[in-house]
Amino acid sequence: MTLFARLAFGLLVLVLIFALVTLWRVNKRVAEAERAFPPEGAMIQVAGHPVHYVQRGTGPDLVLIHGASGNTRDFTFSLVDQLTDRYRVTVFDRPGLGHTPRLAARGVTLKDQADLLVAAAQALDVDQPIVLGQSFGGAVAMAWAVHHPGELRAVVNLAGATYPWPGELDRFYSLLARPVIGPVIAHIVGAWVSEDYIQRAIEGVFLPQNEPSGYSEYIGAPLVARPRSLMANAQQRTDLRAELREQSKHYPDLTLPIEILHGEADEIVSLRIHSEALARGVPSAHLTPLPGIGHMPHHVAQPQVIAAIDRAAARSAQR
Repeated sequence: MTLFARLAFGLLVLVLIFALVTLWRVNKRVAEAERAFPPEGAMIQVAGHPVHYVQRGTGPDLVLIHGASGNTRDFTFSLVDQLTDRYRVTVFDRPGLGHTPRLAARGVTLKDQADLLVAAAQALDVDQPIVLGQSFGGAVAMAWAVHHPGELRAVVNLAGATYPWPGELDRFYSLLARPVIGPVIAHIVGAWVSEDYIQRAIEGVFLPQNEPSGYSEYIGAPLVARPRSLMANAQQRTDLRAELREQSKHYPDLTLPIEILHGEADEIVSLRIHSEALARGVPSAHLTPLPGIGHMPHHVAQPQVIAAIDRAAARSAQR
């Protein structure tokens, strides 16, 4: 055997060992994540597709839709308990995240997500809800309003992505969304991403505020490091801008009450590009800028968020 052949064989052995260790490690971490953070609510079948939800409280219906990389725990950490005295609150895991399986490997649209959640809400007898969406969830809430205008009373949009934005797509997410290479990267990341990296990512989402005490331990961040969730999240993020380009064309037709809250210090979703544009483009939209607040107002500006929900309820009652 030549030196080159021996080197190639040795390299192949190392690659195989790395692949086997990665596969073992990722399966172990997925099992640990799902054991540590099981479904906190219940499952409902929608045309054979499971949807995880949490439902608490009594009163008019309110639906909460989480953002990218999130799950129901982002809302049940503290916000839900502030609302259950006067609303029946239903929180969904969006497809591919938390404990709702993804709808497909690729090509899941905002409309697909809205269709699934509307059907789940109907199966739960959720009647004409106010629909609150945060960040990516804001895009889904607006898809609900655009495609199912008779199935909700009002929208509350928290730092929601609603319009296309300039700049390049994130290279990491675009690679994760691709066939073949995406699953490879997802398994490597799922196996080897460090807890420190995840913690820094959580801290970055809250800037310039600090995350609430206990949030990192509660949120179930290891769930999003599962390969299937990484790929679903990446596909949704990668396709979002093109989808919003088409969806936003329908916003001027909306007449339902829309309450918008957006932090002036938000560096993740632009106040100017998204929320200010939505307030200009939809006569029934009302924008409340939040001075000094970043991307997570439902944690760091809860009184303002609750007031916006109450305004949406009052405005919808007057229609």
